[in-house]
Amino acid sequence: MSAKPRAAAPDTAKPLVSTSPTVPFEAYAGEDLGRLRISVTTMGDLLLTAADRDPDKLALVFPESRYTYAELAERAIRRARSLIALGVKPRDHVGILMHTCPEFVELYFAIAMCGAVIVPINARYRSAEIGYVIENGDLVTLITTDSIAEQVNFVERLEQALPDLAAQKNPHKLTVAAAPKLRNIVLCGRSTRPGFLSEAEFVAAGEDVPEQKVHETRLRVRVRDVALMLYTSGTTANPKGCLITHEAQVRNSIALGRHRYRLTHRDSLWSPLPMFHIAAVLPMLAIFDVGGTYLTMGYFDAGVALKMLEEYKVTAAYPSFVTIMQGLIYHPDFPKRDLTSLRLMNSNFAVQPPGVAEPIMAAMPEAIQVGSFGMTEASGTVCTGSPDEAETRRISRLGRPLPGLEVRIVDPETNHDLHNGLRGEVLVRGYSLFEGYYRDAAKTKQALDEDGWFHTGDIGSLDDDGTILFHGRFKDMLKVGGENVAAAEIEAHLQRHPAVKLAQVVGIPNAKYVEVPAAFVELQPGATATEEELIAHCKREISSFKVPRHVRFVTEWPMSSSKIQKFRLRTGLVKELGLEE
Repeated sequence: MSAKPRAAAPDTAKPLVSTSPTVPFEAYAGEDLGRLRISVTTMGDLLLTAADRDPDKLALVFPESRYTYAELAERAIRRARSLIALGVKPRDHVGILMHTCPEFVELYFAIAMCGAVIVPINARYRSAEIGYVIENGDLVTLITTDSIAEQVNFVERLEQALPDLAAQKNPHKLTVAAAPKLRNIVLCGRSTRPGFLSEAEFVAAGEDVPEQKVHETRLRVRVRDVALMLYTSGTTANPKGCLITHEAQVRNSIALGRHRYRLTHRDSLWSPLPMFHIAAVLPMLAIFDVGGTYLTMGYFDAGVALKMLEEYKVTAAYPSFVTIMQGLIYHPDFPKRDLTSLRLMNSNFAVQPPGVAEPIMAAMPEAIQVGSFGMTEASGTVCTGSPDEAETRRISRLGRPLPGLEVRIVDPETNHDLHNGLRGEVLVRGYSLFEGYYRDAAKTKQALDEDGWFHTGDIGSLDDDGTILFHGRFKDMLKVGGENVAAAEIEAHLQRHPAVKLAQVVGIPNAKYVEVPAAFVELQPGATATEEELIAHCKREISSFKVPRHVRFVTEWPMSSSKIQKFRLRTGLVKELGLEE
């Protein structure tokens, strides 16, 4: 967005008040829909187009490095040559297991240019979780790093996930029992390890592949090809791979950045979110589409972030989650930094804890604060605020659907539409929806109905202006600092402990993460275990954000006629701990 604030839209463009049960998406107009045109390309060509347009423009900034569009495109093409040398073909699944870094971004676009499917793996995953994604995702190649960030050693976790890796004689053609389709693992960095291809070998292999081969492959990619598979937690014990096409992701990013946020090539957008998260992919492609600058970081450091915001005169920020927002405002440098260049921030004040909005708005009085509602299955954003809306609505709501997307609120039992203002399940339909869950036709059928509506499992309502409010989840899910966590996944790990007969997990309030897991456990007859022992058991198996903060032992469960009443377990623990709702 430009330095000068935009004038408000004329009265004819204001949202319409509806008397129908739900507002049709055409009436969500802050945009003049008659002037909008569908624009879409592949992810690889999105980057190359930006490089053609302004090769010397700053594209990507990390605290320790920066790259122009020409440099980033050249690096991505070089990585694509190496991938082709390893035998990566269109529609192959290629994993990336590393913290957010320049190499991650290069590989992301390189895989897209190869026509393969990008499979980013959550950098917080433990060995068992990584092993599951490698096997379930049918990865043929995995790229990781010897760089250790936030005390995470990916090499060690991979060796634990794939016990026979070190015994492999030919790292170009692995035969790993736990992952039969995996052909090779590339280790970026300077070190070598049995079973891994070194980065030097990876680069050298690419030198024998002409750049022309990359372009021949790239030009065969269709916009409806699957480009991205992101694993998201559901109510089952294991995460599910969401299949997202080039069209879905690119169009969603264009709709967000170009049409709703009104970003231009003069803008710089900062997001600290990890590259394995849809909320990082979405804004990165949005700013690259208009030829602006994307700023990010390997891990969130509030002091470094504030310095970047000031130094690069960032105009748009995408912090999104409460942990990041609180990290910024409570850092001692926050009041010292000049943040007046910020003109827009996806702050989600409508779902943030009390006390977050006021200091942010005081420090950035010129910034337009908006909220967003979205999910991985919809390629990121479904609804978001508009610069044309009144401030009170932008900070108390999560916006209107992006152009081309439809939203309904229905009774989850009858699937009948509910009148505006009533709470029900949020249904979404449109170009940005995923193709389904990989290797899970049953879950796909449950989520996507015959008319193309995605049943989100989220509880929401629409007001008469078509603005959405989020009220929670029907699904047995937790939201820990912005990460979806399935209660069933934690319960499954607890129940692997020999002393545990049954485990139930709930979310309890937390000032930093909004909510955190707490577990209730029934022990096997005659068995013993302590709270500390069960927490330690989880820490060895699952990511830290999934580990229960509290464990309580029960001998009798509160029941309805047929189900354990988790709400009663939660209510009792919240009261015991003296937590405020």
